[in-house]
Amino acid sequence: MKDLGYRRIFPKEIEGNLISLIADDWMLVTAGNREKFNTMTANWGGAGYLWNKPVVYVFVRPERYTYEFIESSGGFTLTFFDEKYRDALNLCGTKSGRDIDKVSETGLTPHFTELGYPAFSEANLVLECRKLYGERLSRDAFIDSEPLITHYSTKGGIHKLYIAEIVRVWVR
Repeated sequence: MKDLGYRRIFPKEIEGNLISLIADDWMLVTAGNREKFNTMTANWGGAGYLWNKPVVYVFVRPERYTYEFIESSGGFTLTFFDEKYRDALNLCGTKSGRDIDKVSETGLTPHFTELGYPAFSEANLVLECRKLYGERLSRDAFIDSEPLITHYSTKGGIHKLYIAEIVRVWVR
């Protein structure tokens, strides 16, 4: 990825507020291979340290097209962009890759990491992530029912949580 103008850093060297990056700036979750992949916009997730590894956690509904790519892959990328790409992120969060070609519609340029995971050349931060754990959230496990009522009463299936090791971080 150095040939694309990125430099590799350690996860602890990521600058900025990750909560703000995820919640406000959003990210693309992308999985698949060179033959076929999909991406979706997300702003639910986080990062931390678990099992002696730097990790991210993301939530994906089973009805999302990207879900099947994450399920069949060993990992995925999280990519973060400047504000000028907001329209592209909006499209990737509101349209399905089953119905449109998100790459041609957004104008984003796919490239593949050393691990073979799809990412986008326009991103200013790329996290290569290796899946460690995945499990569907359980309605019975909610201690506070407000999120269950607010987010799962009529808006589709309940999310699957993925915890993934941050294997490599690339910044511009």
